[in-house]
Amino acid sequence: DTRVKEANLALLRKLEPDEKRLSIYRGDIADADFITEVFEKEKPTWVCHLAARAGVRYSIIDPYIYVHSNVKGTVQLMDLSVKHNITNFVYASSSSVYGGSKSTFFSEMENVDHPISPYAASKKSVELMAYTYHHLYGLKTSGLRFFTVYGPRGRPDMAPFIFIDRISRGKPIKQFGDGSTSRDYTYIDDIVDGVIRAVDRPYDYEVFNLGKGDGTSLKDFINLVQKYTKKNATINVLPEQPGDVPYTCADVNHAKRLLGYKSSVTFDEGIKRTVDWYNSPDAVIARDEEEVEKEKAATKKKGKTEEKTDGDKQDGRKRRKLSIKSLDEDDKYYPTDGTFYPLY
Repeated sequence: DTRVKEANLALLRKLEPDEKRLSIYRGDIADADFITEVFEKEKPTWVCHLAARAGVRYSIIDPYIYVHSNVKGTVQLMDLSVKHNITNFVYASSSSVYGGSKSTFFSEMENVDHPISPYAASKKSVELMAYTYHHLYGLKTSGLRFFTVYGPRGRPDMAPFIFIDRISRGKPIKQFGDGSTSRDYTYIDDIVDGVIRAVDRPYDYEVFNLGKGDGTSLKDFINLVQKYTKKNATINVLPEQPGDVPYTCADVNHAKRLLGYKSSVTFDEGIKRTVDWYNSPDAVIARDEEEVEKEKAATKKKGKTEEKTDGDKQDGRKRRKLSIKSLDEDDKYYPTDGTFYPLY
């Protein structure tokens, strides 16, 4: 079910109604015929490639779809970019490539040759292919390693959305350890700024960290969500997870030097904006698995075969609510129980 993305596309179309300036295609970037037709029709001179299969945990269950979308799809785009003499090819990598690192600050100079998930391996593979295409064909490429992006219309499996959603609805969340562990969260506006800067500044071959550049502790994170939701969190405190790194964040000096990148939205302000969006009547809210199962049981009891998805009410507000299952088939691997995971 792609209704969440369709809602985002509808917003884009509203902002830019001119179809000559904004063309929307629906297809698989790994489909050679489809994507070749797009290139031949649009004749692009710049490529900003953000399409991917995301998520660490499900990549362990089914690595093949990650190879298909992330590796095959990206190589397809690189190949067409060479044929069409693209000026600059910017693509999304991931901070997941640092997964096994023991560093506090993750630097692009660090060796990341030992990924610990198929997802991370697929992103590292893309970085290697980018270098190969630059070396063989002179394609200018920049890879962007995003650090835990959050904000309005963000992914429902990420900790910021989960905490805001569950605390707002009075559902318990899990906290591992004393709350002192810290992570780098990056607000979407800062990421967009970094992407635009990378597109506007072609380099032969580069990889950049895009993050906030400083960490936020889990305890402060939860306190901020409570502050802006005006709700007290029900916290189940559990022992620390074995092997968990106490503090990690992006070293953004390379991006600052070559792109002029610097994050401007504090985590406090970012959480406030995200809560404001969550409470807005236009927000498309994904329900957690527990909520979906309850509705299924109620539907079955009433002898109905279809779930209602539009016009439902939450906290007295009419809004669209979509199940996480409808967003992706790997719903059962999402941390829908409110668990905090170190999503890098």
